[in-house]
Amino acid sequence: MSAEKRVLLFTGEGKGKTTAALGMALRAWGHGMRVACVFFVKSRHDVGEVLAMQKLDGWDHFVTGLGFLPAKDHPDFIKHVEAARAGLEKSRELVRSGDYDMIVLDEVCWAAHRGLLDPEAIAEVVGEMRADSSLVLTGRFADDRLLALADTASSMKFLKHGYDDGIPAQAGIEK
Repeated sequence: MSAEKRVLLFTGEGKGKTTAALGMALRAWGHGMRVACVFFVKSRHDVGEVLAMQKLDGWDHFVTGLGFLPAKDHPDFIKHVEAARAGLEKSRELVRSGDYDMIVLDEVCWAAHRGLLDPEAIAEVVGEMRADSSLVLTGRFADDRLLALADTASSMKFLKHGYDDGIPAQAGIEK
């Protein structure tokens, strides 16, 4: 089990935030810890990380996002807000349950940045953590309030991406 409460945050414009968080979660799972992941914004169930989680005992996942976000003035934007709020309530439920040693809130920082969630509401969930659990937050443009809650924070710096050179997303790399 985890020794003490930890909050970790992966942000920045570069690739690798989710990958880093899930690598940490895999490490925890390997030590016999129960892990849960809540996917904000992302909606696909056929990506490699979700397919892998479905095969791992003691690793639960919840895809609560609806995919790419429309502009705030688009009529569908409110559906994304509602989905993000449902994801945050699921996160609160997981934190309160005491059933998990590590919980990953994937793209929660991006959801806050885009106006789907209030950073204070996310901070409240962080505040409800057990003393022996870990919470991992990911997403671009982490709010300063969330950054202040983190014990460890890393920023992924964008250098270059194959997509910009016409290389399509590949299974096992980007999906």
